[in-house]
Amino acid sequence: MCGSKRKIVLVGTGMVGMSFAYSALNRGLCDTLVLVDVDRKRAMGEAMDLNHGLAFAGSSMKIYAGEYSDCSDADMVVISAGVGQKPGESRLELLKRNTGVFQSIIEPVVRSGFGGVFLVATNPVDVMTRVTFELSGFNPKRVFGTGTTLDTARLRYLLGEYFAVDPRNMHAYVIGEHGDSEFVPWSQAMIATKPVIDVCGQSGGRYQLSEVQRLSDEVRDAAQRIIEAKKATYYGIGMAMVRIARAVLSDENSVLTVSARLWGEYGQRGVYAGVPCVVNRNGVDRVLELGLTEEEREKFSESCGILEESYQGLEL
Repeated sequence: MCGSKRKIVLVGTGMVGMSFAYSALNRGLCDTLVLVDVDRKRAMGEAMDLNHGLAFAGSSMKIYAGEYSDCSDADMVVISAGVGQKPGESRLELLKRNTGVFQSIIEPVVRSGFGGVFLVATNPVDVMTRVTFELSGFNPKRVFGTGTTLDTARLRYLLGEYFAVDPRNMHAYVIGEHGDSEFVPWSQAMIATKPVIDVCGQSGGRYQLSEVQRLSDEVRDAAQRIIEAKKATYYGIGMAMVRIARAVLSDENSVLTVSARLWGEYGQRGVYAGVPCVVNRNGVDRVLELGLTEEEREKFSESCGILEESYQGLEL
């Protein structure tokens, strides 16, 4: 941490960014929150709106629209800025445009003397986190993305409903790409310390493993269902971002499925993907490698292959 005062700079004041900011204010996440956007007028308006709610917040917070120079003494830079996909535009074309946006962000942030942690939320988050790492030249531990944190939360919520158990006592993960190739390693899913597979097998038919496994489809398709209903998703990811940021600022050593650089775990190297990691003030302290089955390792390899292909197409 850069000092006793916890400071976050948020780049991008769209719906995702402001859902993060609103949640951060309500949770008393930091002492200073700086909003940076290419549309400075919007950032000023958002800061004003948040400040008007300070009288109702549980703690004080300094909130203002700033510049990249404000990153010099920040603990975290949270990036939610990016462009939307145009009709008929390919995934790679969108990636290239977002890479251009990130070049305009990362360079001035680094130039400011920033020495904290990057948290990336812009989609496709795994590739954009890798782009941030390459452009910044930072230690990869200090550059990570939201990954499958929200997907994992969705999974635990659905499992909790199915088994009538508090989701906080469900220990299961969504790993790989934050996208179509993500999957649930069911061999690692637990209720407390009891494997979900065993719970189903010993339930006398009350719980069916086939029904449980179908929940992974619901998790994967959740974002599209929300988008169909309300055009965008932002509350859930905003709260997930605050959860991750709290783990950093409070040096929690929490296990979260963030997008982290792999150094040989699961047989992968160099790629960024969503995996369980210990997160603290250093960012990603370490990756916790799960004991996947051979089939699950193959699924993870396929997911990482998709991410690698997307990144290589950028030709950075």
